Amino acid sequence: MTTNLPKDDYARGPLMVRVFSFSYKRGIPADTHGNGGGYVFDCRSTHNPGRYEPYKQLTGLDEPVIRFLEDDGEIQRFLDSVYRLVDFHVETYQRRGFADLMVSFGCTGGQHRSVYAAQHLAEHLSDKYGIEVCLLHREQNIKQHFPARQ
Repeated sequence: MTTNLPKDDYARGPLMVRVFSFSYKRGIPADTHGNGGGYVFDCRSTHNPGRYEPYKQLTGLDEPVIRFLEDDGEIQRFLDSVYRLVDFHVETYQRRGFADLMVSFGCTGGQHRSVYAAQHLAEHLSDKYGIEVCLLHREQNIKQHFPARQ
């Protein structure tokens, strides 16, 4: 069933999603847009490559860590659930004219699991919806921008 929801008074334009990876040791990222935050997903239930010497100096962007995380399928099962939930909100926010959604992924050090999850969600949203996505791997000091496609 499709509903035509009215646009809310505080809607400001096209949707932009901000995606963060972070370490719980340094706290959840602050919402600088005044919306009170957004989703915070805890990646600590997934297998931690940081416990093994070959991965300690790498991040969730490095191929050996990616292979480690994907080998048992655990991280993909976690992300499949995240995708369903965030996709629902993106679609609803677009219909309602909302301008901002914040999604954060935390793990112990903000280096492996949360980086992997944030990167994959940002790419998923950009590929599926063509919306603007701003990605910040806070502990790695890496920023990436996925512009909206017309």
